[in-house]
Amino acid sequence: MAHRGWLCGAAAALVLLAGAPAPSASASAPAPRDNPVVVWDINAQTAIWDIAAQQPNAQVRSFAMVSGAVYDAVNAIAGVPYQPYLVAPRTTGTESTEAAVATAAYRVMADLFPAQSERLRAQYDEYLAEIPDGRSKRAGIAVGGRAAAAMVDARRDDGAFGSQQWTVGDQPGQWRPTPPAFVSDGAWLGFVRPFLLPSAEAFTAPGPPALTSRTYARDLDEVKLVGAAGSTVRTADQTEAAIWWHDRRSVGWEIKRQLAVGQRLDPLRTARLFAMVDLVVADTGIACFRQKEAWGFWRPITAIRAGDDPGWTPLLVTPPFPEYPSGHACATGARMSVFRSFFARDTVQFHAYSVDADATRSFTRFSQAVEELVGARVWGGLHFRTADVDGVRLGEAVARYGIGHHFRPRPSHGR
Repeated sequence: MAHRGWLCGAAAALVLLAGAPAPSASASAPAPRDNPVVVWDINAQTAIWDIAAQQPNAQVRSFAMVSGAVYDAVNAIAGVPYQPYLVAPRTTGTESTEAAVATAAYRVMADLFPAQSERLRAQYDEYLAEIPDGRSKRAGIAVGGRAAAAMVDARRDDGAFGSQQWTVGDQPGQWRPTPPAFVSDGAWLGFVRPFLLPSAEAFTAPGPPALTSRTYARDLDEVKLVGAAGSTVRTADQTEAAIWWHDRRSVGWEIKRQLAVGQRLDPLRTARLFAMVDLVVADTGIACFRQKEAWGFWRPITAIRAGDDPGWTPLLVTPPFPEYPSGHACATGARMSVFRSFFARDTVQFHAYSVDADATRSFTRFSQAVEELVGARVWGGLHFRTADVDGVRLGEAVARYGIGHHFRPRPSHGR
């Protein structure tokens, strides 16, 4: 069975979303194309992953910055019906939402990726050219620019890409770099200033089970059996799910956009959903990586090879940071919690395609996706089940806080 790598090259854009275009949040001019928030989220993915090839610990910060700025711009033009994230520029409601979205996203990305400045500028100019010239367009550009400037300024010196390193141990249970690359990476994320949480330690995980416990023995036996590259008990569907969830393009991006289009969200509701999801997931990553630093727990490949099977190899290449709690479970628990809260129900149909797995997987409930992810990280040989379960709980706790304290409807609003 092919060994799937942690570091992947740039990939083709995700398949086009199906569904009818949503109406514009601004009636000042017809939308030049589909929901502008969805369009510029796809453009953000191109910059963040397809070209910059940022890994998950960096992706979450970049998406949060773009989505947060777009939300503040659209929310301002709509009359500030929801709590702003950073700013609410003064508006009349006649500003072009399309111009504001494009400008907010473009200027944040231009700051994040100066090496892409020429390409981003050409993309931005091409989009603006489809919006009729006039006061509405100029005012929309100004609103988007102010929202972007506030975001860029707020994230300066936030701790991103710091010099922190993981603690390497040599005792049972202690993390150490894993084959084949023996790389240590990503420790800085746990020390980034959160977007929504009061601190990175606001929510914690209880810790991995003791090595002498029945829980640990059960977890170890499970991943050793079903997570091996040559496992004879893992089903074809489980193999596909493990690869599908591990795709570094993140099927979560397509799910987010598909929900916006499929549920016919207008640009305002789309901007709010995307900001809620992306900022909550970013903070979940920060909290999760701080817990990884605190516990420094070893990966299954280390534990199993230190035991009675020195040649054991997982289906997927192990990421270059400690095991507990599972970062993917943290993020998926948070993401699905936001969706469940936003749509006020668990039962919503959605699906997504993974290039790595060359497969589409479908779900009828947000909780179903979480349940599969928990298993998938074990089937891939990357995590003990306890790390997945506790990661989901941590993500759900961060989501409850973010939803409860930010992006809330204002009791009354008007111009």
